[in-house]
Amino acid sequence: MFEHVKRVTILIATGLILLLSACSPRSGAVLHDPFERLNRATHAFNKGLDRNLLSPVSKGYTAVVPDPVENGISNFASNLSLPGKVVNNILQLDISAASSNTFRFVINSTFGLVGLFDPSGSMGFEERDADFGQTLQLWGVGEGAYAELPVFGPSNMRDGIGLIVDMVLLDPASYTLKSPVTTYRTGSRVGEVLQKRKIYGAQIDEVLYESADSYAQSRLVYLQSRRFQLKDNLSDAYIDPYADLE
Repeated sequence: MFEHVKRVTILIATGLILLLSACSPRSGAVLHDPFERLNRATHAFNKGLDRNLLSPVSKGYTAVVPDPVENGISNFASNLSLPGKVVNNILQLDISAASSNTFRFVINSTFGLVGLFDPSGSMGFEERDADFGQTLQLWGVGEGAYAELPVFGPSNMRDGIGLIVDMVLLDPASYTLKSPVTTYRTGSRVGEVLQKRKIYGAQIDEVLYESADSYAQSRLVYLQSRRFQLKDNLSDAYIDPYADLE
């Protein structure tokens, strides 16, 4: 069953990447949001999900669960994400990052008690983040249109495709782990999200609930931070988040 899903995902992702490469201007529009009406509807859904579920649950979670346990749960989730990052490091020909992430995974999985602790950090093996959206960008694929994804939030066409590929194809842990470890992993991912929602709560609340247009503001924050992360100098001009309101 998984192999069938894998083949279908490869075909769909390949077609979308080719279409994106053909249609997306490499010089990149500063702000390209042709699906704004749909994106705003999705943003309203995500905002309601945050207000009614994610935000209150995160506050309860962090109030009840001791900090060391929270950190251990998040460390476990982060550790199991490393094999997928190593795959992207290799696809990006970043052998240094691939080596660092591999050593980090091995050390934390053994001496760190399956990743609950992070002894590799004190040894100098810092996590080197990588995803398939970043890989596509290094391969010359433009970001495409802005897109807000249900549950996952702000993104773009390239990174949305990258997210699917990362989840289905480039994450060795997703199809090598067996139950009940897969259940533990899912739970740890939820815990990691809840902890991050609490840590960055002030910034998130400012964007979602204190700005004049939370959709425009979250779009601005995402585009600028993602382009800075990828060192994308093709679309670094000033973005007016409220230009579409004039």
